[in-house]
Amino acid sequence: MTNQWRRWRRWLTPGLGIKRWVLVIGAGVLLFSAGFSLLVNIRFLAQFDAAVFRLARSLDRVTGGGVSPAALGIAGILLGALVAFFGLRGTLRSIDRVLFPTGHPTLVEVLRDQRRRRRGVNAVVIGGGTGLATLLRGLKQYSSNLTAVVTVFDDGGSSGRLRRELGILPPGDIRDCLVALAEAEPLMTRLFEYRFRGGALDGHAFGNLFIASLTGVTGDLELAVKEVSKVLNIRGRVLPTTAHDVVLTAELDDGRVIEGESTITGARGRIRRVWLRPADVAPLPEVQEAIADADLILLGPGSLYTSVIPNLLVRGVADAIRQADAPCVYICNVMTQPGETDGYSAADHVRAIHAHAGAALFSHVIVNTQAPQSRALLDRYVSQGSHPVDPALKELEAMGLTPMAFTLMSEEELLRHDPARLAAAVFQVMSTATGRRVRDRRPAVLSR
Repeated sequence: MTNQWRRWRRWLTPGLGIKRWVLVIGAGVLLFSAGFSLLVNIRFLAQFDAAVFRLARSLDRVTGGGVSPAALGIAGILLGALVAFFGLRGTLRSIDRVLFPTGHPTLVEVLRDQRRRRRGVNAVVIGGGTGLATLLRGLKQYSSNLTAVVTVFDDGGSSGRLRRELGILPPGDIRDCLVALAEAEPLMTRLFEYRFRGGALDGHAFGNLFIASLTGVTGDLELAVKEVSKVLNIRGRVLPTTAHDVVLTAELDDGRVIEGESTITGARGRIRRVWLRPADVAPLPEVQEAIADADLILLGPGSLYTSVIPNLLVRGVADAIRQADAPCVYICNVMTQPGETDGYSAADHVRAIHAHAGAALFSHVIVNTQAPQSRALLDRYVSQGSHPVDPALKELEAMGLTPMAFTLMSEEELLRHDPARLAAAVFQVMSTATGRRVRDRRPAVLSR
């Protein structure tokens, strides 16, 4: 009985928007009663009232004056409220059983969670690849006001083939972010990540083909992404940095110039700088608007030269970040990337961003200080040329930045950020940067 009472008490918690509608229902009942009385016959209600008073007098005589009309009136009100309550409870239970047949979550839990996330922080996350998708999986538990700004310069794998054969912008990183933000059933998200094996579609991800098909139907990648967002019922939105077809180009320390995102990493040389061809490409207007309206701007995690920095090379994006009122935070990778950031510390990552952006963009840097516990997993990464990133806390401080160190590594099959810990770290850093506490009710998962 106690647990049942607790469940029903949740409907009375502030912020659900339920109590106001109960009052509206009550007002509607009164108006309905008045209208019904005018429609049928006012004298009918008068006769009904007279019958009630006769019943009250009869009870009064039987009980010897022990029951007053006022007491009967209160009893009638309470009885009517009880009947209405049971009717409302039955209605909500029926809705619950249809929408949530397993009993978890309940309708009230979903309503409360949705309300909390809609009041969440307005965050813009800039990057690409699996790093950005990992961050979004954590952030969506706190807020639905998320904007993912994603690179569209990939020229390898399924995305590269679609780009070459259909002349569309590569959808791979966009698909990863859409799936990460999805509220849809797990089967739908698995479907979007499914890759065909064999035949003409070998290597293609279903989600890439779906986005490519919608791009053909709508004639525009941006519109296609919006339609896919509806299908997956995502929390937030995903925007390509630019709608222009751009080639990423890199100059290596040995003087070689490499074109194409997929070939830059494969060149296995230290990268001196990267640029876009053509160089002067405009961003989507929504990207600059999102940055200007943000409460928080996040760079990374993701491949430094092929995911994070390319977004900053699109005309006006770096300037928009500098001009924004919101704090900007850089999230450094937990592992170096072979052929791209070999031997890089967190400070080296920051220097590369500053060199390409023209000036400092952020004041805080989130770094991981957790060493991998799985020796077998670490050895696998080391054999591929990937090592844990040195947090270089003192170097970052010497650069005038505020490093924020946390234990953020997940060791489930891969060495990468843990989504829940990373999201918790982000909001702790935001509280530090803004001087105000960011409200959330998520479980405590963070350690420093």
